[in-house]
Amino acid sequence: MRVTIERSNLLKSLNHVHRVVERRNTIPILSNVLMRADGASLMLKATDLDVEIVETVEAAVDQPGAITVAAHMLHDIVRKLPDGAEVMLAIDPEAGVLKVTSGRSRFTLQVLPQSDFPDIATGEFSHRFRIASAQLKGLIEHTQFAISTEETRYYLNGIYLHSVEQDGKLMLRAVATDGHRLASAQIEAPSGCEGMPGVIIPRKAVGEIQKLIEDPEAVVSIELSEAKIRINVGPVVLTSKLIDGTFPDYNRVIPTGNDRELVMDRASFASAVDRVSTISSERGRAVKLQLGEGNLVLTVNNPDSGSATEELPVGYSAEPLEIGFNSRYLLDITGQLSGEEAVFMLADSGSPTLIRDSSQSGAIYVLMPMRV
Repeated sequence: MRVTIERSNLLKSLNHVHRVVERRNTIPILSNVLMRADGASLMLKATDLDVEIVETVEAAVDQPGAITVAAHMLHDIVRKLPDGAEVMLAIDPEAGVLKVTSGRSRFTLQVLPQSDFPDIATGEFSHRFRIASAQLKGLIEHTQFAISTEETRYYLNGIYLHSVEQDGKLMLRAVATDGHRLASAQIEAPSGCEGMPGVIIPRKAVGEIQKLIEDPEAVVSIELSEAKIRINVGPVVLTSKLIDGTFPDYNRVIPTGNDRELVMDRASFASAVDRVSTISSERGRAVKLQLGEGNLVLTVNNPDSGSATEELPVGYSAEPLEIGFNSRYLLDITGQLSGEEAVFMLADSGSPTLIRDSSQSGAIYVLMPMRV
């Protein structure tokens, strides 16, 4: 293999693929990126056996071939080369190494054969559809923060993507929950979603998909089976295994009878929560909301450091109510709201609260209260 490529193009591709490579690996080949030069392009592939990213980039190929080399090492080398440089990658068959040359810089890297590199992208995909990248990014951003990190309930360690019938329309819905809060966002389902299996996309794959969506005008192609998802974003193809588990019936925890409505300025509320929670302990993070006619009092008490109180004018005309929430969870949810006003639908101090946007975003949130 002998190929010449612009440093900026190679770095951009390495940025996309090297992120899935774990820093510490017991299997040496998984530390490497596979490079295959053919025709007028260079293909780069990396995997951790759960997620695989492939990108093809234009290059001047003098001699076709393929090899694998340490992904993070190559990325660091290319990152430190000067802007505008050209990089030549060439296999030295006698020494069994890859030579990286750019200007006066020369590197010799150890390699492993391409035959050792795993391929997880094989298999049939039963459903295919196309979606605007801005819509996919929105589904992820509205729900990603609620993904559970608790490994014992592994089926909550991702976003549940599925189609649902609502008001005679087929909707594509994303849901995530960690047991303390639930986030749900939906759009009108693109053509091809009919009969698709409900799938749980793992946390790592969700993060990589979000990073790959760089162009808001692009169209993303999604292929699904019951075991895998494949996403095409321009020249990049991400394939991921899905979480093999059953997502709980989340509709059971979405309250339907909450009749106490609280309407307030989203930005003012978020700032007030942020200010009073400065006092809260790292463990507790509890903030108490005292609701009265047109008024909200936020209170935090910490025996070790003191207390904080702040009042806000709000739209509230129901019975007085005291309820506590985790301040970080409140900030996470209000950070996802895009309208000027936040709408809280409450029942009592011990029941889950429904939170939604004043804008018609198709996203709703459920937050469990805390004892304060």
